[in-house]
Amino acid sequence: MPTITTEDGQKLAYTESGSGFPMIFVHEFAGDMRSWEPQLRFFARRYRCIAFNARGYPPSDVPQDPAAYSQDHATDDIAALLRSLAIGQAHIVGLSMGAFATLHFGLRYAPMAASLVAAGVGYGAGRGGERAKFRAEVEAIAAGIRAEGMAKRALTYSRGPTRLQFLAKDPRGYAEFQAQLAEHSTVGSSLTMLGVQRERPNLFDLAEEFRRMRVPTLIIAGDEDEPSLDPSLFLKRTIPTAALAVFPRTGHAMNLEEPDGFNRAVLDFVTLVEAGRWTERDPATMTGAIMAAPLPAGA
Repeated sequence: MPTITTEDGQKLAYTESGSGFPMIFVHEFAGDMRSWEPQLRFFARRYRCIAFNARGYPPSDVPQDPAAYSQDHATDDIAALLRSLAIGQAHIVGLSMGAFATLHFGLRYAPMAASLVAAGVGYGAGRGGERAKFRAEVEAIAAGIRAEGMAKRALTYSRGPTRLQFLAKDPRGYAEFQAQLAEHSTVGSSLTMLGVQRERPNLFDLAEEFRRMRVPTLIIAGDEDEPSLDPSLFLKRTIPTAALAVFPRTGHAMNLEEPDGFNRAVLDFVTLVEAGRWTERDPATMTGAIMAAPLPAGA
């Protein structure tokens, strides 16, 4: 499998299919490049599609140093992939952990981003005590992974409240997802949980940066993915170029749970972007009023 080397010397494995304008897929904590298969098969008919495994996810390198795992590294690794493959600009599509990296990529590497899709984003971005609760949960999960090993821990992690929708709709697809999760590195998963998930900045603290961002952005949420709903609305209201799509009766990994709806939403979005028809939100829609302001006299 081909690899690229990051600026700090980590090898990242990737797969690519199709030709045309590049589209990069950035996976969630419980996924890897294989979890983008429904998107690779669909979008490779139109685009040069590239999915990669984050550091800590074999066959990518699994650094033993906790300092090798952070939100900045996750963001920089997307840029390293593009540079290594001589890609000047691409559509960036991320889910959950990958969506955080996608948004940070838009903040730090805007010229390289033709558009951003951030799906299932927001875990740990809650207000007040929710942030501390999330950090405590992350530490408990990381401890469980170290104690039990990923092969065993996957059986419980995959049955979280926002995964049960997938199980109910598509037991076959869910079983494949669960089996792939069980193959993940125990060391890589625990260090990713602590270094990337626990320590990443709260989205709400980045409001001013998001207000200045102008990269076309699509936020996607499942309406039963409770931890992502408030952050998704925040992002929609804060990023001037953002729109929000919400899938009914859907949980966290909507690209697997509702692949057709996900693919169509992303395709419609990038089509508008490429046609130059994805514009900033009209400020007149954000007054909070029900009625329009009175017309000036003589208008």
